[in-house]
Amino acid sequence: MESKTAIQALAALAQESRLAVFRFLVEAGPTGVSAGEIAAELKLAPATLSFHLKELSHANLVLARQEGRFVFYSTNFEQMGALVAFLTENCCGRDGVSCAPGLDSRRSQATAKTRRKGVKA
Repeated sequence: MESKTAIQALAALAQESRLAVFRFLVEAGPTGVSAGEIAAELKLAPATLSFHLKELSHANLVLARQEGRFVFYSTNFEQMGALVAFLTENCCGRDGVSCAPGLDSRRSQATAKTRRKGVKA
């Protein structure tokens, strides 16, 4: 992922309602949910929801599909994964060890190492 694409995605998520919509869609999974269900669950006016979904779509973070008279939205998991990979690409790079896949175990190791040195975590 290029920096410009990552910035666009992060900018789209940098708003409370859009972040809530995105997280709701992540929870819903690849099947997605209708716009009406999103609006009802998050208590957003249809026009407001439409604006936020447009911003998320422009950032390629959500996908839309028409089924009859309903539009269903789902997370673009490929783009989400690319964004997470971009953000963690150089994780722990100074240590010469990539911690992205096992971030929790890496934190546990760092905490144990700090404790051994006598520093409280």
